[in-house]
Amino acid sequence: MIKEINSLVLAYLGDTIYEDYVREYLIKKGIGNVNSLQSEAIKYVSAPAQCFWVKKLVDDNFFTEKELEIIRRARNHKSVTKKRNCDIVTYKYATGLEALIGYLKLEGNIKRIEEIMMIILS
Repeated sequence: MIKEINSLVLAYLGDTIYEDYVREYLIKKGIGNVNSLQSEAIKYVSAPAQCFWVKKLVDDNFFTEKELEIIRRARNHKSVTKKRNCDIVTYKYATGLEALIGYLKLEGNIKRIEEIMMIILS
């Protein structure tokens, strides 16, 4: 059932979860100014940052085959929007990471999300 959900819908969910982890991490880090929080968050939630991490984790053979399938499906999904801040390849890799996180959330695999986010935020 979850595998049949549109990958952009998974990315939509994953984006909010990913950003939540980043925001909580930065707040716990002691950043108390909203402008500073936003500046720091961009280092993690921008498409180039997400692209970097998904590529690194793929290169490190971190993902399972099932997880790679979710990432590829999202990356290969036809998109009608053009992103202003990055090239389409970067955007698609970022979408793949977000889709995976959304998928893991719907599967109830919070532990795996935490493993991924721990690496990204460390």
